[in-house]
Amino acid sequence: MKITTSFLHLDHTPALDHKIKESSEKLTKFFKSKGTIKWSCYVKNGEHFAEIYYHAPHCEYHAKAWSENLYTSIDMAVEKIEKQAFKKKEKYNKIHREKSEMIIVDPNMAWTDYDDEEDVA
Repeated sequence: MKITTSFLHLDHTPALDHKIKESSEKLTKFFKSKGTIKWSCYVKNGEHFAEIYYHAPHCEYHAKAWSENLYTSIDMAVEKIEKQAFKKKEKYNKIHREKSEMIIVDPNMAWTDYDDEEDVA
């Protein structure tokens, strides 16, 4: 997974790099290692903002969070991306599970022919 970071009105520190890399690794359980993540961190009106853009061939996610602490903002943004990915995954699984379910009540009757008239009684 390719990670790109940009900072505006902030000092770029190794601790921030480590936090961003650590937070991005949490997302690999949803995205494996495909796609790119773009982080934008900035300060506006005394609030610290963290934005994530995740782009892959078949999906795109965006999250924005802000608080008084940049580390908290990063965690909040990652949680938002995780919720979006989990919701999409559940929706995908639900659609495909409904199409593939086939229930056979009596296995002996599954291979026999029947007439509609007999069941109407």
